[in-house]
Amino acid sequence: MAVPLHVSHSFVYRLPEWMRGIARVGARVVVPLGRSLTTGYIVDLHDKLQADKNLSEAGVKDVEQVLDADPLVTPDVLQITRWVSEYYAAPWGEVIKAALPPGISASIELFLKITPQGRTHLEALSAKRSSANLARALQLIAKAGEVKLADLATELGKAQASKAVRELQRKGLIETDQRASSLFAKPKQQRIVQLSHPYEELVGAIDTRKATKAQRRILETLSQGDTMPLQELLTAANVGSSAVNTLQKRGLVAVSLQTIRRDPLASAVLPLVEEYELTEAQASVLGEIEQPLRRGDYAAFLLHGVTGSGKTEVYMRAMRICRQQGRAAMMLVPEIVLTPVFSRRLRAYFGDQVAIFHSSLSKGERFDEWTRVKNGKAQIVIGTRSAVFAPISKLGLVIVDEEHESTYRQADSPQYHGRDTAIVRAQKESAVVILGSATPSLESFHNAHTGKYRCLRLPTRIANRAMAKARMIDMREVFDRHKKPRVFSDDLLEAINEMHRRKEQAIILLNRRGYSSFVLCRSCGETIQCPNCDVTLTYHRSERVILCHYCNHRETAPDRCPSCKGEYIYYIGEGTEQIEAILMKLFPDLRVGRIDRDTASRRGLFEKALLDFSDGNIDMLVGTQMLAKGHDFPNVTLVGVVSVDAGLALPDFRAAERTFQLITQVAGRAGRGDRAGQVLVQTYHPNHYALRHACAQDYDGFYNEEIRHRQNHAYPPFVALGSLLIHGADQSRVRSDAVGLRKEMDLANKDRTCRILGPAPAPLARLKGEHRMQLLVKSRSRRQLRQVVDRALAKAANRGLNLRGVNLEIDPVSLM
Repeated sequence: MAVPLHVSHSFVYRLPEWMRGIARVGARVVVPLGRSLTTGYIVDLHDKLQADKNLSEAGVKDVEQVLDADPLVTPDVLQITRWVSEYYAAPWGEVIKAALPPGISASIELFLKITPQGRTHLEALSAKRSSANLARALQLIAKAGEVKLADLATELGKAQASKAVRELQRKGLIETDQRASSLFAKPKQQRIVQLSHPYEELVGAIDTRKATKAQRRILETLSQGDTMPLQELLTAANVGSSAVNTLQKRGLVAVSLQTIRRDPLASAVLPLVEEYELTEAQASVLGEIEQPLRRGDYAAFLLHGVTGSGKTEVYMRAMRICRQQGRAAMMLVPEIVLTPVFSRRLRAYFGDQVAIFHSSLSKGERFDEWTRVKNGKAQIVIGTRSAVFAPISKLGLVIVDEEHESTYRQADSPQYHGRDTAIVRAQKESAVVILGSATPSLESFHNAHTGKYRCLRLPTRIANRAMAKARMIDMREVFDRHKKPRVFSDDLLEAINEMHRRKEQAIILLNRRGYSSFVLCRSCGETIQCPNCDVTLTYHRSERVILCHYCNHRETAPDRCPSCKGEYIYYIGEGTEQIEAILMKLFPDLRVGRIDRDTASRRGLFEKALLDFSDGNIDMLVGTQMLAKGHDFPNVTLVGVVSVDAGLALPDFRAAERTFQLITQVAGRAGRGDRAGQVLVQTYHPNHYALRHACAQDYDGFYNEEIRHRQNHAYPPFVALGSLLIHGADQSRVRSDAVGLRKEMDLANKDRTCRILGPAPAPLARLKGEHRMQLLVKSRSRRQLRQVVDRALAKAANRGLNLRGVNLEIDPVSLM
């Protein structure tokens, strides 16, 4: 049994005799755990206790309830969730829960009921002022007969309700009962109406039974077709539901329930499917992929294609071949915002075979899409990282688009990497995996160099279109010329003017949302800090708030300094919101739009901005890195990068790689149509190798330089890396726990198979109200790294370390 709790092992339970015929691996069950009930998942079944479990029959508890006749977790999903659990040191139950759609995991609810003794004491208890809260709780329970603890908490407040329940239980005035709740997400159904017999046969019956005008209109409306949803019928016939009920009682119409699919693309306009002739390079690449697809073998390909080289068409053709073999396909994309474009194209290509998985869908939509895949009605899945757990059977092809993106890494537990999990799933199910990118991660390119993957290249754009010409603008020279900082160089402003004159379009990139990056008091020099995190608050002028982008703490933008009460508040640094405002002021004739996390969080706003830009209703889009990925706008001829220097300065070994990828990717948005494109990159570091190679569109040059730095400093891909983050509200306790854990690590590392760094304050030393210390572990062997870490954590736990305050991350994508 695996339970969705933060525990490192599975549990053993006994199935009562009557359950043994219905309990199957992958089903949810209700089991006692400590003093409570919890839901879990059956991961294995045995006829007798295994000797290595060190358990006696008397020590094994019974399963309380089996919730599923048909297991929710398929064997393939169970297999990959187990791997994720073992590789990333994540609780298996939590991984399984993450693999299921939200609302499908039954929760345990506590029900409260008054006892006979409680009824006797109710009047006396009410008379005591000191027990007013107890009296109120007991009255609510007595009045309802039975109350959920959650409902009582709504009435009294969570803390007061818990305190009252404990006291009432202690006095024997109430009794409690735990039960598994029903599914939150269920199939959506509607009532449909149809004639019980052909209309001609009913005509006589209408006359003899003296049908009313309303009833006649219903029958006449239904005579036009087979069935009709009840609400549509009532509107079309202009009648009330009582007329339908009467006809149903007379046997003239039949009313039944019909399951409705909540389709995320129900109102989407699908593109036309055009059959392109593949380029020679595309045909060659597809031919390599086709061989293992037709054989049904595992193979891993790194598809390294420049921006605009036609990788998507290769994906589509590979999926078609996969479906011809009777196998299913899966495509992962790094951002939710990329799913609409890809999903519409896939739906146009493959029809209702396509299912969509991502967190912006409603719970009902996600449940329906997951159910269609599990039932085999959809054989192509597209989605973000969690789609890797889709209950697909006969998986034949896995595609990971923009495989280099850090968003494939899950930030919260379970902290798996979607790309790496996809590779392992493909391997376990004998499927082909394609990792696509114009800027592959160093690890993937290194794997291709060492033969772990096969590297396929698309070196030129479709129709031999030229790559956009990129050049750097040295902002030090701009400062010397103007004797003050400038947001925009003269060169970039001139290029925007020229773009507008030719009726073309532009993208302006700044990887910082908001209006100003921080707020400064000129009187006392203080900046306004987040009370929960070691970061300054960012000013958002549209809402007149200052906001923390880490914990979402927000305050009204102040008119006076909170520290000295001075009036000289100064907003420093630019965000996308301010860049948008400046451009609208400088170019009043330009139609300017903005795309960042703020706009993307508002349903429909992001897609509308992209659609308006694509249709030519917007001349210029200002945005963050969200604009750099996967978008195809043929009329974009100019990309301006306001600044990327902050990204280069981050204390992270991947800073140069991320900056190179960002510049190369956003540069790839220019010149994708018939007109040439140009890219202008403003920087105070024009000699940095990442910027130099990005402007030259030279991936190999960047790789060769960066890989030497990684090797010299012993970072991935040359070592396995683990991060241990010790966190908590008490700073001194966090420090002592970190020092104690380091001592245990040194003892566990007596063979010196690992190099241990720290503890030291994390780059973000305080986040969401918690202090953070960090230990880094490096080793040539991932197995030895895990052995050292696991031994140290076990010893530290025995000495009283709370492991809930330790976050172990294997293969971290960021050290922040």
